[in-house]
Parts: sequence; C-alpha cells; structure tokens
Amino acid sequence: MAAARGIAAVTTALAVAVAAALAPAARGVDRSEFPPGFLFGAATSAYQVEGAYLEDGKGLCNWDVFTHTHSRGIRDGRNGDVADDHYHRYMGDVEILHSLGVNSYRFSISWARVLRRGRLGGVNSDGIAFYNRLIDALLQKGIQPFVTLNHFDMPHELEIRCGGWLGAGIREEYEHYADVCFRAFGDRVKFWTTFNEPNLFTKFQYMLGAYPPNHCSAPFGSCNSGDSHREPYVAAHNIILSHAVAVRNYKENYQAKQGGSIGIVIAMKWYEPLTNTTEDILAARRALSFELEWFLDPIFFGDYPREMREILQSNLPTFTSEEKKLLQYKADFIGLNHYTAIYAKDCIYSPCNLQTYEGNAFVLAIGERDGVKIGRDTAFAGYYVVPEAMEPAIMYVSQRYKDTPVYITENGYSQSSDASREELMNDVERVNYLKGYVAYLSAAIRNGANVRGYFVWTLMDNFEWTFGFSVRYGLYHVDFDTQERTPRMSARWYQDFLTGSSLTLEAQAQRADS
Repeated sequence: MAAARGIAAVTTALAVAVAAALAPAARGVDRSEFPPGFLFGAATSAYQVEGAYLEDGKGLCNWDVFTHTHSRGIRDGRNGDVADDHYHRYMGDVEILHSLGVNSYRFSISWARVLRRGRLGGVNSDGIAFYNRLIDALLQKGIQPFVTLNHFDMPHELEIRCGGWLGAGIREEYEHYADVCFRAFGDRVKFWTTFNEPNLFTKFQYMLGAYPPNHCSAPFGSCNSGDSHREPYVAAHNIILSHAVAVRNYKENYQAKQGGSIGIVIAMKWYEPLTNTTEDILAARRALSFELEWFLDPIFFGDYPREMREILQSNLPTFTSEEKKLLQYKADFIGLNHYTAIYAKDCIYSPCNLQTYEGNAFVLAIGERDGVKIGRDTAFAGYYVVPEAMEPAIMYVSQRYKDTPVYITENGYSQSSDASREELMNDVERVNYLKGYVAYLSAAIRNGANVRGYFVWTLMDNFEWTFGFSVRYGLYHVDFDTQERTPRMSARWYQDFLTGSSLTLEAQAQRADS
C-alpha cells in the first residue's frame, strides 16, 4: 500500500510539472465570456457507444457487417458489438453528463435500431422506446438533446437493396426514416442534424475505400469495385437531396408545432497556404471548396462551387430544376466538426502524390513547413494542435453563409491507447487543447461570429471507426473489459469551466489521480 502511494505521489508530481510547463499558453478563458443560452456539451454516436448490436429487434447496420467481414481494415481488429454498452448503461452516462454540468448532449440515432429493414419493415418499437428513455432522462437533468439522424451508419439491407448512397432510391428511404424520428421524438428534441460529416465519410467510403462499402479505384486504392473519380460525388448528390427532403418535411409539417431547428454537420480542417505563392494560396482556397463548400453551397446557394465544376466536369452531377426547388428549403444552422489545420500545397502546377484525401482537389496536405510542424502531434496522423485556426475557420463560414448560426459540434484531442495509465488519466495535453480552442472560439464570438454551441468529442472513449479502440478521445477513460468510466483531468477541467470553478491544473491533476 505504501509503495502504491509512493507511485501515486510521483505520478502526481510529474503531472503537475508537465501542467506547469504547458498551462500558461492556454489560460484565460471563462464561461462568462459566452452568450446566455450558449450550449456546452459532449458528443457521441450510436455505433461508437451503444453496443447491443442484435438486441431488441435491431437490424444489422453497414458497420456491423463491415467490422465482422473486414476486420483487417480495423487497426486492432475489434468491432462495436459491445463498444461502451451505452444501450444498457445510458442512465449512468446521463448522470456523468449531469455531473459535468453540460446543458446539451449530442448523440445519434441508429437507423437500423429504429427501422431494421428501412421502409419495407415496420418501426421497431423497442428501438423507439430506448431513445424515448434516453431523451426523457436527459431532459429530467436539464440537458437538451442535440440529435444526429445519420452518423456514418445505415441498415445493411439498404446497402444491398438501394446500393447505399449510390442509389437514388435511398432518398425516399432516408425521408421515411427522418419522418419516423420527427414524429416519435420531435415533441422533445429541439435540435436536429440530418448528417454528420458527409463530406468526410463519402470520401472514405467511395474514394479511399476505408469505410463500408469499401469502394475505390486507382490511384486512390485497390478495391474489388468502385470508381473514386465519380462515386463520391454521386453519393454526395444523393445525401444532399436526402437532407433537402428531410428539411422540407420538417419545415412544412413539424417545425411550427414542435419549435425546433434543423441543420447539417460538416467536417472542416482549416487550410493554410504552404507558401505565399499565388498557386498555394489558391490551393488552400480550393481545398476548402472541395471539403466545406461541396455540401454547404448547394444547401445554401443551390449549386456546387465553380471550382469543383471546372475540375470534375461531368463527374460532378447536376441538379435538375425540380431538385433546385427542393434546395430552397434552407438549413437553420451549420454544425462544424473542427479539430485541426494543415498546410495546402498546389498540385496543378507542381507534381504531387494525389492518392490522398485532398487529391481530388489537386492539393497536397502537408503538416510541416521548413522542417517545423504546424502544431503539436496527436494520436491521429495528420491532426495537429492548432487552436488559433478555430477563429479564421469560424469567421470564414460565418461570412460565406451570411451569419447562419454555427455550432461547433465536435472538437477534441486523441491519445494512443498505448500510452501509460498516468498519461491517459492526467491528460494535460487534452486540457490545454480544449482550453486553447475554446479561447479562440470566444475570440470569434467577440468578433461577431454567430456561434451558439460547443461540443467536446467525446464524452468517453469509444470505438473510433477504423482505429477501433486504439485511440482515445474521451473526457472519461473507459476500461472496455469492465466498462468502468473514470474521469480524466480533462473531465475535471471541463466540469470546473462549466460550473465556474477556478481549480488550478495542479488541483485537477491531484483529483484525476485520486
């Protein structure tokens, strides 16, 4: 026992020393700087936390099948069959949220739990009952549900019957699913998002082939099927129109009586030109066009960006006159998942490796310039700590989309599961990451940006898609053998920030170690 106390004391001393070294650059943000009614929360998604993958009438989703049949595509060969067992432990997780002091919780609904076969099958009453229980438990604690309808997962049957997002029939399937959710939960849910990061997952599904249905072609990859030059844009077109039909339905049939709002969540890196040359400046602008504006321009302006049309030509679908009428139903807000910034190098006038995430825009993303990295590394390759990028990213969106309300729907710091227990628990780097990003978020608001909420990714360690359980983003550490949730130093910091406490990092380290 004495030896254990000695080790704990050394661990705490190390954490305090590191905290003292890192903290000064990230001090100086207070909750009082944010507007009244501002949402502060944490985020999760259904497949990543729920588990119970075949319980109570749930159908198989695309990720259930993919992780069982393509386990080599998951870094640790694991799956989300159990994940955080949130389906059975949600009440305890709601208590955790309440203890943090958040006023909102962003989660997603499993399409396959509500409609195991899409429109061809009936509504799964057990699935509806689960989300009713979760929503009611949140509201009883004063926590607003912030609900995502689609966070990467769909019923596996729709991959077979509709061709997933490649088939136009998926639009009617999605409209039906969204309508079921509006009817079942809309009397209590005031914040809806149609999709999470469609600009990211369409590339990983249909360009790079890393996500189900594992489609790609040269030079991006070698899959059994796919066309990396065309399919991402076909899928995106169907997603944009699925979003539009859901927004039209909500605005025409539900919004007035339910009093909610509806938007979409887009992944957004901030791209800095690698050099001050005109070519690299245009490359950074083009990268944003192919990432952010790819989805938001049709939703707010009725068509794809000019830069995309010039490069992709016939591979980029066109909207019919009827589809353009549908796009007149605007989203009420934009959700941004912002984690990092990176340098953009032009590849039109200089030869580059284009077998990359940004390659379709003739851009090479580079993490360092003149031997100096753009920011500190994280456990996610290519994701750096660049908090000062938060402000220009928000200002860019605010100015382009005419002050449409913005929510930062994800922002967080990844650790490797291979790190020591002491490093995982006394997560000073995550604390300073969050403090830095929140400080620049506050600066954007002071400069006039209409930002209305901020959600940490994530509440607790979970199944991180192709990374499995090998990386950890949680405010709470999860032992996946016992399902024990333990607050990290970052959870203590967030709690203190939200409740107005001013505990030092030294005190937080001592609490996290206790």
